[in-house]
Amino acid sequence: MLDGGSVGASVASQRIADQVRERILDGTLPPGARIRQDDLAEELNASRLPVREALRILESSGLITLKSNRGAWVTQLDQRECELNYKIRERIEPLLLAESMRATTPADVGELVELQERIEATDDVETFLVLDRQLHWATYRNHDAPQLAQIVARLWDTTQHYRRAFSQRAWAEHRWTINSEHRLLIEAVRDSNVDIAQRVLEMHIRRTRIELLKHPEVFS
Repeated sequence: MLDGGSVGASVASQRIADQVRERILDGTLPPGARIRQDDLAEELNASRLPVREALRILESSGLITLKSNRGAWVTQLDQRECELNYKIRERIEPLLLAESMRATTPADVGELVELQERIEATDDVETFLVLDRQLHWATYRNHDAPQLAQIVARLWDTTQHYRRAFSQRAWAEHRWTINSEHRLLIEAVRDSNVDIAQRVLEMHIRRTRIELLKHPEVFS
């Protein structure tokens, strides 16, 4: 049984991990950036112990790489690693979608439509990235497969920087296609057509992978 001090340290560690994770996902800490434990502890007015534990939490989710006696760095993927991550997503995300669709409600579909309308109304890449993530995870939220969802979340997080860099270069060019694929996905979810929804999602992820790999500069 955890005592009060242990619980408090655990809560502090998770809070710090959440803050650092947000900085990584919003691009404040790019791949390859060094995270200095002492600097982070001072900035967040925290002791070294919860900071150290927070870094371990982030390492377990793939967002940072800890090197023994050297420190912590934001995880950096090369082109091949990023491609492999997307290939894995093509295969397992449709499974997570199917698990969720068994419990999808009309209210869920209504939310998807609203999110897609907001995506189509924005010209800002950062806003698009936030809404795009919300839309896809809204299609997954009713799953009863936490281990699968954890794997998918890790793949999303570790490729976020490269998705942002690609979107900043090519979003306007591919905007119509993205929106069309989203609309097809929402229609299939609304109709409870699992097979079509899975096919659309697989195609959506594969197209993104292929287009991303046409921009090798995002990995430098």
